[in-house]
Amino acid sequence: MTKLSDTKQLTLEGARAMGEAAIAEAVKNGWGVAVAVVDAGGHPLYLARMENSPVASYRGASSKAWTAATFARPTRLLDEGVAAGRTQLLAFGEALPIQGGLPVQLDGATIGGIGVGGATASEDEQCAQAGIDAVGL
Repeated sequence: MTKLSDTKQLTLEGARAMGEAAIAEAVKNGWGVAVAVVDAGGHPLYLARMENSPVASYRGASSKAWTAATFARPTRLLDEGVAAGRTQLLAFGEALPIQGGLPVQLDGATIGGIGVGGATASEDEQCAQAGIDAVGL
């Protein structure tokens, strides 16, 4: 019996590809955003903010990425939960239950998260999905 696991992880190259694809989606649509990609523990691998995005958008993107990775679900679901009265989700200090963050999953395991901030919530999620799609997940 082995006491170690054989886990997959998100690489810097993968994080960069996801981030650049998310930004390309924003550029294509005329949106100004920030993009963050984190590993499974919520640690940053990639962060970029477009010049035409709100200055604070980088913090929103980072928090959405962390939330998606550590909760292993789209931040949209947490957003819906808070709107339905599940305010205990707000007790997690760094969590940002606002649409725009998606978990990065491979073979059923969460290996990271991507968060986008600066456009509307649905536009942010559209960019995040473009990032995930770019690496074939």
